[in-house]
Amino acid sequence: MFVRALLLASAILTTPFSLCQAATPDEQKTAHIFSTLQSDPVRLPVFMRQFPKGADLHNHLVGAIYAESYLKWAAQDGLCISVEQGTILPRACAATPAKGEWPATALPANEAAENRMIDALSMRDFVPTANDRSGHDHFFATFAGFGPAADKHAGDSLAEALDRAAQDHITYVELMISPGLGSMIASGNAHPLHDENYADAMQALKADLPALVATARHETDNMEQQAQHVLQCGTPQAHPGCKVAVHYLYQTLRIVAPSAVFAQLYAGYEIAHTDPRFVGVNFVCPEDDPVSMRDYDQHMRMFQALNSVYPDVKLSLHAGELTPGLVPPEGLTHHIRSAVEIAGARRIGHGVDIMWENDATGLLKEMAQKKIMVEINLTSNDVILNIKGKAHPFALYRRAGVPVALSTDDEGVSRGDLTQEYLRAATTWPLSYQDMKQLSRNGLEYAFIPGASLWHDGKILPACQTPDTSECRAFLGKNEKARLQMALENNFKQFEAETAHNPLLAD
Repeated sequence: MFVRALLLASAILTTPFSLCQAATPDEQKTAHIFSTLQSDPVRLPVFMRQFPKGADLHNHLVGAIYAESYLKWAAQDGLCISVEQGTILPRACAATPAKGEWPATALPANEAAENRMIDALSMRDFVPTANDRSGHDHFFATFAGFGPAADKHAGDSLAEALDRAAQDHITYVELMISPGLGSMIASGNAHPLHDENYADAMQALKADLPALVATARHETDNMEQQAQHVLQCGTPQAHPGCKVAVHYLYQTLRIVAPSAVFAQLYAGYEIAHTDPRFVGVNFVCPEDDPVSMRDYDQHMRMFQALNSVYPDVKLSLHAGELTPGLVPPEGLTHHIRSAVEIAGARRIGHGVDIMWENDATGLLKEMAQKKIMVEINLTSNDVILNIKGKAHPFALYRRAGVPVALSTDDEGVSRGDLTQEYLRAATTWPLSYQDMKQLSRNGLEYAFIPGASLWHDGKILPACQTPDTSECRAFLGKNEKARLQMALENNFKQFEAETAHNPLLAD
């Protein structure tokens, strides 16, 4: 009993939203409805779709797009596809196409070929074969398959992601993007590292840095302008996605040479430091890749070196997306800890192998004390790592008082959305309606959005206890994070008022 009390106290202390706020009658009734619907596989999705979701903090833009969109854009660009290889080719078809190659424009007329391509470019209906043996390998192979169609359609991709977020009732998305990546890698390759002398490496790259940053900004400008056009923002025909708030994490690739990794990170830090659209840095590619495993500790020291130059730049790092057997036992022992203690990550993406970390209990306690939030990707961890249901450490993190939030990872490849993540959580663990609200609120509390939080010690700040006051309006006007958090609270009130009186959801 004493141990359970300590764990409960830890959870309350590390959670920004306790039960300090008095429940309204509508909230109480909505909570009761939720508890009755958890065993109803038909009505629960109706409830959960409309449920307000604070943020999606772990979302790779290029992986968020459905295969159907990539195939449509390939047709618009006159590209060729290889049905045999399940890939979009970076060129038009020859006058006499090779065996298995089709113009993308011809695909809609062949249902079998179109379905085969959708399956190849996503996890839909994945079944292992001798040449495609695991969900892990199939998942990561899709990116090369749709890459040529993604290159020219960053703005279309952003528009699709924002519209889907609006449909999912998400307030804010923090998208991982990599504008200007190629020139950064080239710059790094041109300036080899000498041991780990990062001060000299920065000096060698300094002359290239303005052009690298300018290229990334230009590509981001073009992406946003194209998305605004597609969404028709500012017009009477504006799409719902126009109302979704968005910032970016600069994502770098970790499976290239150390000099190229460092050049990406250096430029990424500079972008996050100087461009308010970018609120942090991350790094990507399979964590179990031989290069990722070999250089992991060095990568952590790169982050550590750059933190001393850019102390304002925030990090959310992929760490612990590993399972026993995928890598040797020693590969599971320290990635999360190193991301927290050496790289200084404020959030951890995935964190699946926490159980196999050295002194997992101590690490969980440290993460709870430091409020290191874990981005939980239930569907992704299922289809890539075969970690599903109660085998996922989601409940372990919550039991230890470590803050968590649900996210999608690559919803287009996984064929899901954030509602699906909430449904998985609600039907796997005995979560209450207040638990679901906490997960939603955590998304905004631990987002890297500029400004102060609306919350302190589980309560809304005194200035905004009465929202419609000049003091509260002034506070919200200066703090984007608090403004979005207030919007979420208003969305909860509206949702609960509608749900409490919805006969479709009543007992």
